[in-house]
Amino acid sequence: MAGQKMLKFTAVERDMPEKRPPNLRKEDFGEIYAQYARDKAAEQASRCSQCGVPYCQTHCPLHNNIPDWLRLTAEGRLQEAYDISQATNTFPEICGRICPQDRLCEGNCVIEQSGHGTVTIGSVEKYITDTAFAEGWVKPIQPHAERSESVGIIGAGPGGLAAADMLRRQGVQVTVYDRYDRGGGLLTYGIPGFKLEKDVVMQRMAQLENGGVQFVLNCEVGEDLSFDAIRGKHDAVLIATGVYKTRDLPDSFADGIVSAIDYLTASNRKSFGDEVPEFDSGELNAAGKRVVVIGGGDTAMDCVRTAIRQGADSVKCLYRRDRANMPGSQREVQNAEEEGVDFVWLSAPAGFDGDPVTGVKVQKMRLGAPDATGRQSPEVIEGADYVEEVDLVIKALGFEPEDLPQLWGTDGLEVTRWGTVKADFGTGATSLEGVYAAGDIVRGASLVVWAIRDGRDAATAILEYLGQAANVAAE
Repeated sequence: MAGQKMLKFTAVERDMPEKRPPNLRKEDFGEIYAQYARDKAAEQASRCSQCGVPYCQTHCPLHNNIPDWLRLTAEGRLQEAYDISQATNTFPEICGRICPQDRLCEGNCVIEQSGHGTVTIGSVEKYITDTAFAEGWVKPIQPHAERSESVGIIGAGPGGLAAADMLRRQGVQVTVYDRYDRGGGLLTYGIPGFKLEKDVVMQRMAQLENGGVQFVLNCEVGEDLSFDAIRGKHDAVLIATGVYKTRDLPDSFADGIVSAIDYLTASNRKSFGDEVPEFDSGELNAAGKRVVVIGGGDTAMDCVRTAIRQGADSVKCLYRRDRANMPGSQREVQNAEEEGVDFVWLSAPAGFDGDPVTGVKVQKMRLGAPDATGRQSPEVIEGADYVEEVDLVIKALGFEPEDLPQLWGTDGLEVTRWGTVKADFGTGATSLEGVYAAGDIVRGASLVVWAIRDGRDAATAILEYLGQAANVAAE
């Protein structure tokens, strides 16, 4: 009977949720995709071919049981679908919105390879969990028994929160320390609302808090509270700070040249109704300006699309390679183009005019021989320089780790030559006893789904460590 509900990819075409037209969606920061209706979600889920070897699951960092919850959705068994989804993914409603499915699960869908169009996995995942919240199926964490051990987690981003969730479910006492005034990390302050509306993040924060996770916010470790004090207070510590230091350009310090993280944080704070003097003064506001964003990753896409919504006169994105070689999501590039962003491919900044900035000196590039990663290296075309007039330049060149041993005054915390915390990739164990690390601070700037995976793995390792410590104490 269940089989009759599935394998409909030859008869049912791929159909994404309705996308708001560009002229409407660029007027606000609401999400651009509508929600599936129940019947449409079931219809699209029924296209799954129920592969014997599901490549979608294999290529998901969390190895989500995608075929199972697609089948349950097609059968109308949504609460069971949510239970299966939640078993491997702490935040499916977030991954359904912001994961680059075109590079992960959907990009490896078997029926996509056969020319029928991938199953809309991300949209169904979002629908399942949004329905679960609406129906009251998402309950506060209720451990079977409380434990005396405590764990301190530094960083309230996706990695730290995923670990907090798993540890609390086992009864561990969890305290999360974060430098910001709200939890969520880049989910809250880095990703714009048109990709991830903030009430989605806040409802998950509330679930964790109601489940007994303690949050110490506005806490700068190394200034407000020492790392050693946190270690002394807890039986184990997880470092999940992420990477926030912006990669920079030479001589890019004139007024009007800003970092992506500062720009996006200001915009997201305004969406919460916060007082943001740097936005109100125009420093971090694109309204009425000629904007140039430098970079080709997903952060650059967030910046160009934010500038459009703030009412910029023009928005251009400079990237030194071509469209096929850019690191950002092709889906996001398409959305940005629909909204009026002008992509200037094979272009790189060579310097800036004016203070406040009035122009970007642009070098035209061509792609040469492949580099060590196999990607073609950009080469300068001599004599093809020009100046792009500009009022606001946003640097979206990626992020690097902060120097945690120096910031925290900590001896013995080993880091790699890239500045990331040196940790076992299976367990997250660092060079310090009882200290673990997870997410971008270990692997470098990466995807939210990888941070969730790392946080869950670290939580498993911490539980084992606490168990071993308890056994030693008992002896």
